[in-house]
Amino acid sequence: MSDPVFTHGQEQLQQLAQDVLRYAKEKGASGAVVEISEGSGLAVTVRKGKIETIEQNKDKGINVSIHLGEERHIRRGNASTSDFSERSLRDTVEAAYNIARFTAEDDCAGLPEAEMLEMEPRDLQLCYPWPISTEEAVAIATRCEAAAFDVDKRITNSEGASVYTEQSHFVLANSRGFSGGYPYSRHTLSVAPIAGRGGNMQRDDWYTSARDPRLLAEPEAVGRYAAERALARLNARKLGTRKCPVLFEAPLAAGLLGAFVQAVSGGALYRKSSFLLDALGKQVFAPHVQVLEDPHIPGAVGSAPFDEEGVRTRRREVVRDGIVHGYFLSTYSARKLGMQTTGNAGGAHNLAMTSLLTAPGDDFRAMLKKLGTGLLVTELMGQGVNYVTGDYSRGASGYWVENGQIQYPVEEITIAGNLKEMFRQIVGIGTDTVVRGGKVIGSVLVENMTVAGN
Repeated sequence: MSDPVFTHGQEQLQQLAQDVLRYAKEKGASGAVVEISEGSGLAVTVRKGKIETIEQNKDKGINVSIHLGEERHIRRGNASTSDFSERSLRDTVEAAYNIARFTAEDDCAGLPEAEMLEMEPRDLQLCYPWPISTEEAVAIATRCEAAAFDVDKRITNSEGASVYTEQSHFVLANSRGFSGGYPYSRHTLSVAPIAGRGGNMQRDDWYTSARDPRLLAEPEAVGRYAAERALARLNARKLGTRKCPVLFEAPLAAGLLGAFVQAVSGGALYRKSSFLLDALGKQVFAPHVQVLEDPHIPGAVGSAPFDEEGVRTRRREVVRDGIVHGYFLSTYSARKLGMQTTGNAGGAHNLAMTSLLTAPGDDFRAMLKKLGTGLLVTELMGQGVNYVTGDYSRGASGYWVENGQIQYPVEEITIAGNLKEMFRQIVGIGTDTVVRGGKVIGSVLVENMTVAGN
């Protein structure tokens, strides 16, 4: 792939955005929002040493939202185009305007208050283009997969190794004077080896992802680790039904944090479809648990100077000593709840869950010792989370642990509990942190859950 140079510069996107806002004003809109984006990417997959897929993309688009009416009595219309010509921009504004004319009024719609907008966005260094050719990407994927096969002859197959690289930029602007945008990147290397033969086969996977390609793990390290994970799962057993402590491996623990975010997000709260209604100021987690949101970490995956509405983001303690001190709200959901936006239109930013009980040496091995005798979960299946009641039931596989030592792999089991109880029963969080989807967390030990098997 050649150097990822954008067709349009940031200044050009800014000018296009101002043109769209001008067209909207001329049309009679009481408010308008426009987002313009452009990006390119490369994805390659190699399986058993041979190229399986090569995909290159270049995308661009403009999305326009037109508001008609006075505050709290807004009708909205949206339209989009990938054509940046003046005629197309005017037609897109016209289409959004006509849609708005026939939509119902919404008393919570409208632009964010001017004082909430980030008028001077900071540079968080979120773009590190990877000028990698297709041949180079194929070579990296091949090295990763070959390293997995080299670990042991019992690695007999592979679902492939992939390299994905993306670099994009955008501008967001609205009729209240906000205009901001920046370039960003994301690069990923992954592999999924298969161990064993016949009826005794297991797969596992691993990946490394970063905005800066220099921070990616070495291909050989990713391949070896994925292979070791697959091999460790061979000859898995089943478990009888029991109650025991459960240690969630760090990548899966990020899912527990994600469940909390879902439950205290504005949409779930105002629809009353959350098991954590009215949780603000209440004890939800064990008293030692902390959750920090920090959107301004330079180069981090979840960083952003403003949210999808242009509202400034801020560092905050979402959970302090187990007590919820903040929701995740957009302008719309905040108005529905009679509250103020938290700058989370589009989601959370760089969430870190930690424990006041965690010591510097509480790595994965130490967490196994804290588990003592119980279940280490390394894979979850199904969507068994009821966000209205908090009931949690997931198919799982992992390892049975006794006296802090892994004894054997287990599969075809179900772990069950209720998230309210699980959050309160967190007894430890490890230092074996991973970053998954803008969440930073180590392995999480839950004191007691039901494990169902045969």
